[in-house]
Amino acid sequence: MPKNTRESQIRPIQSKIRRINKTSISDEIVDQIMALIASGDLVPGQHLPSERELCKNFGASRSSLREALRCLSIVGVLTARVGEGTSVSVDGGKFLGKIVEWRVITERHDIEDLMQVRTALECVTAASVARRARAEDLETFQALLTKMESALNDSKRFAALDVEFHVALAAASENFLIYDLVTMIRGQLQKALAHVLLLPNARPYSLREHKTIVDAIRRSDPDGAATAMERHLAAALNRYHKALKQGQTTSATQREAPVRTKQKK
Repeated sequence: MPKNTRESQIRPIQSKIRRINKTSISDEIVDQIMALIASGDLVPGQHLPSERELCKNFGASRSSLREALRCLSIVGVLTARVGEGTSVSVDGGKFLGKIVEWRVITERHDIEDLMQVRTALECVTAASVARRARAEDLETFQALLTKMESALNDSKRFAALDVEFHVALAAASENFLIYDLVTMIRGQLQKALAHVLLLPNARPYSLREHKTIVDAIRRSDPDGAATAMERHLAAALNRYHKALKQGQTTSATQREAPVRTKQKK
């Protein structure tokens, strides 16, 4: 990048930096840099001033500055390259999802809380997909339903396909924030809810619920898709509580009973 162009980018940033007064200097530096990004004063790909200039403007030591920059680099907000300096990441969300996921893990949210959030997200997702579903999306959903039907006697395989279905639905919405959030929440629920599929008839019921969602999407019925998703997730939570009472969430049965299906005459 030409020197004069880089300097023209740096000057407006320097005028917005305030001297540090907080006890945790590195935290304040992080807060200010995040605020500059949020306000658009720093944009993806833009270089930060040099360490010497930043230390001078922040009124901070080089060690405090480097700690702040290192934290922001770890979470993917900044990118540091030798010989090129530090810039705002083009894809700042690379590791932010992991941070949110870690928060969900450490705060030990109740499963009802997570399911409420999931319901809010996935009902919106189903309605959105019903409005815009393309032929290839419908083909993907149908292929997954076919695979789920063939996996009715294999709870692990069925659970994996269940996850794949909901992730595919989120991807089809083309809302990547919803996609990331749905993926994170499902990751936390997957282990607990996988045991639900060991209940008698749980997999056939779940398959039927997924088919109802796809049918509404195929009809381009947003309200119907949202309602079908809400009923599916509510039923999944009820099955979870039933499995919990039977002790299947802590000690899964060693041998699964095959799912009986009606023979076609």
